[in-house]
Amino acid sequence: MLFGSLVFIFAFLPVALFGYHALRLSGRQGGAKAWMVACSLVFYGWWDWRYLFLVGISIVANFQWSRVMERHPQARWMLGAGVMGNLMLLGYYKYANFFVQAADSLTGLDWQVGRIVLPLAISFYTFQQIAYLVESRRDGKAADSIIDYALFVLFFPHLIAGPITHHKEMLPQFAVAGRGPLPASYVRIGTTIFVLGLAKKVLLADGFALLADPAFNAVRDGAVLGTADAWLGALGYTLQLYFDFSGYSDMAIGLGLMFGILLPVNFASPYKSTSVVEFWRRWHISLSRFLRNYLYIPLGGNRHGTVRRYGNLLATMALGGLWHGASWTFVLWGVLHGLYLIVNHAWNAMVPGRSASAMTRALAWLLTMLAVVVAWVLFRAESFASAASVLLSMGGWHGQGTVAGFLFARPLGWTAVIAGWIVVTQLPSVLELARYPQSTPGLPIEHDGIVPVRRETRPWAAAAALGAIAALAFARLPDPGVFLYFNF
Repeated sequence: MLFGSLVFIFAFLPVALFGYHALRLSGRQGGAKAWMVACSLVFYGWWDWRYLFLVGISIVANFQWSRVMERHPQARWMLGAGVMGNLMLLGYYKYANFFVQAADSLTGLDWQVGRIVLPLAISFYTFQQIAYLVESRRDGKAADSIIDYALFVLFFPHLIAGPITHHKEMLPQFAVAGRGPLPASYVRIGTTIFVLGLAKKVLLADGFALLADPAFNAVRDGAVLGTADAWLGALGYTLQLYFDFSGYSDMAIGLGLMFGILLPVNFASPYKSTSVVEFWRRWHISLSRFLRNYLYIPLGGNRHGTVRRYGNLLATMALGGLWHGASWTFVLWGVLHGLYLIVNHAWNAMVPGRSASAMTRALAWLLTMLAVVVAWVLFRAESFASAASVLLSMGGWHGQGTVAGFLFARPLGWTAVIAGWIVVTQLPSVLELARYPQSTPGLPIEHDGIVPVRRETRPWAAAAALGAIAALAFARLPDPGVFLYFNF
């Protein structure tokens, strides 16, 4: 069920909120939690009810396995078995065809795997539960309540496309969920964040798709782009992806607040970054945290010398690319970012601690964004050949290309792209505008429960502006499109 669909906004969400708050106000905490679980199951099953069994079995199996590990702290093999079980589930549904095709290309064997439909959100809830098993093993303490654990995994605002949450952040909140009154500011600011996130998706992301999709689709179908069209398509996709995924994350955070739950910050104006290291501290923060804590550090991190550190970075980013999809273009995208990070860290080691002038920062930003845009071409293209064609066009190798005039008005397209870059580099983010609480700007929230949300200023002016934005966004709801990260 799409956050931007009419059935979600005008049917599912009002019913979910009314039922939850009615139960909590009547003192039925257990009922309020059960209602949240039921709503989340309806939300997930709306796509295909058959996959409810898969996510249900995954939740019960991981919860029970963590309880068994708690009773047998000496059995070190149990953690590995639990992690492997989750990876096997993910591997079958997401990567079976990919690995069979790779083996077939190497050996010439004509292996066949039947069509496997990728279950919605399997990457997100699998990573989330792997982190839970690792941390519960380290702490020697599993979750106490199956209801709280089910909410940790199923809570519908973050279920489909994240943020990837940590049980130490979320279980304490779900333990007190449904108890006592909820400050009005939670619903007010949650609604603000949700509406602004919706506008980012349906007005901005879907708007920039009109630049990106025709360019990449034309190349897929054999056309050759001119230099200007290739850059317009690549820059349009760069903005589309950011507004799409950060818009979803904003909507998830806003929905969480409406139920009294604080979700971690997932984006912190990443296109303001002046280095690739900084970019990965601001982009998809919850995934970056997972890859750092449960892949890079276990591989050895930076504890075994420079060469080993760089190898760990490269392996981590390559696997992070593969997580996004069963395609070699995603793997190469991850490898490319791994190389970026290696160069960035090597430069920092050679030129440590020097204060940068405004001109130097501007050049650093330009170089960083150039690297990011080039990598996004690999991320978007459907094959190496398509990616190479777009990149060669961006480098001027194809001249005017074979698509005269292309599929959109260039002046209007460039005006939109320039305006979009001004928005992402000069304006505050949605969470900054709404004053969403965070311990350190750009970092995930670390807390032990509900933190009061600050009151916004000039409420009437803010309400009028929000109403106008909501009206524009709702006008697009009959055709809300599909969130890009549903594919990953």
